[in-house]
Amino acid sequence: MCCVLQSLAQIPSFIPPEVNRYPSAPLRNTTRRQKNALKIVASTGAKTKTRSQEDDYHATLKALNSKGRTPRKSLGQHYMLNSAVNEQLAAAADVKEGDVVLEIGPGTGSLTNVLVDSGATVLAIEKDPYMAALVRERFANTGRVEVLQEDFTKCHIRSRMFSYLEADSVDTKFQYAKVVSNIPFNISTEVVKQLLPMGDIFSEVVLLLQEEAALRLVNSSLRTSEYRPINIFINFYSDPDYKFKVPRTSFFPQPKVDAAVVAFKLKQAVNYPPVSSTKSFFSMVNSAFNGKRKMLRKSLQHICTSVEIEEALGKVGLPCTARPEELTLENFVSLYNLVVKV
Repeated sequence: MCCVLQSLAQIPSFIPPEVNRYPSAPLRNTTRRQKNALKIVASTGAKTKTRSQEDDYHATLKALNSKGRTPRKSLGQHYMLNSAVNEQLAAAADVKEGDVVLEIGPGTGSLTNVLVDSGATVLAIEKDPYMAALVRERFANTGRVEVLQEDFTKCHIRSRMFSYLEADSVDTKFQYAKVVSNIPFNISTEVVKQLLPMGDIFSEVVLLLQEEAALRLVNSSLRTSEYRPINIFINFYSDPDYKFKVPRTSFFPQPKVDAAVVAFKLKQAVNYPPVSSTKSFFSMVNSAFNGKRKMLRKSLQHICTSVEIEEALGKVGLPCTARPEELTLENFVSLYNLVVKV
C-alpha cells in the first residue's frame, strides 16, 4: 500500500489552486478567463443536450490526471473545454444515427462523446499512446468507438477507411463517411491535403482550425498575398464554408490565437474540373506560384515557350502580363488544357 501511495504522489496535479477541486461545488474563485472558457459560443446558436458526462474544465483535468499527463506542446495538444462547441462541430457535419465518423486527435474524448451520443460510429486516430488508451477505455462499453494509436500524417487512411466502411456495410448499401475533428493547428495543411481528394470515401470534412488559417483557406481573394496554391487545391476538391469562430478561452491550455470551424463539402471525381492529370495540373499551379511576382510567361517557360503562354492567356481572356495571383481555379484549368501536353 505504501508503494502505491508513493507512486500516486508522483503524478502531477494540473488543477490550479484558485479553482475548486470538486466539480459539483460552485466555482467561487474562478477567474473571468476560466468562466469564459466554459461559456457557450452564443454566436453559433447552439442547443446543448443534457449529457451523463460534460467535458468541462474539471473533467478534462481529471482525465489528464488519470494518465499522469500534461498537454504536450510538441503534439499541439489543446483540449476543448466547451461542450457547446463540440455540439456545433457535430451539427456542422449533420452527424446522425448510423453515420461513420473519422475523428483525428480525440484527446480526452470530449468530441467523441458528442459523436457517439449523436448515434455515430467513430474511428478515432490518436498519436499520443496515453490519450489513445484513455479514449479506448472511456468508450469500451459503447461498441461504437475504435481507436487507432497512430500518427495521422503517416497513416494509410484510405485503406483503413475502405476496410472500415466495407465491414460496416456488409449487408447494406455503401455509405460515405464524415470527418469531424479538433485537430492540432500545426498539422492543418497536411490534414487538408490528405483528406480533400477522398471524395470517394468522405462526404463532409469539418475541422476546427486556427482562425487565421481558416480564413486564409476559405476566403483568400485574388491579387492578395494570402492567395496561394492551397486555395486552388481546396476549391478543386471541395466547396469550403467558414462556419463560426471559437474563442481561445475554450481550450486548455489556452492557445495564443482564436480558432474557427470550417466545413468542406467534398466533390465526387466526376465533378472535378476537367484536367487530364491532377498531378501535372497541380505541378503547373505550384510552378506558377513559385515565382509569385513573376509573370506566367516567365514562370511557366519550362512547360512551353513564352509566346505560347501569351497566346493561351489571351484565349483565357487574360493579359499576357498576368501573374498567378490574378487567376481563378477556372482560369488555371483553362490555361492548363491549352499549354500542357500530358
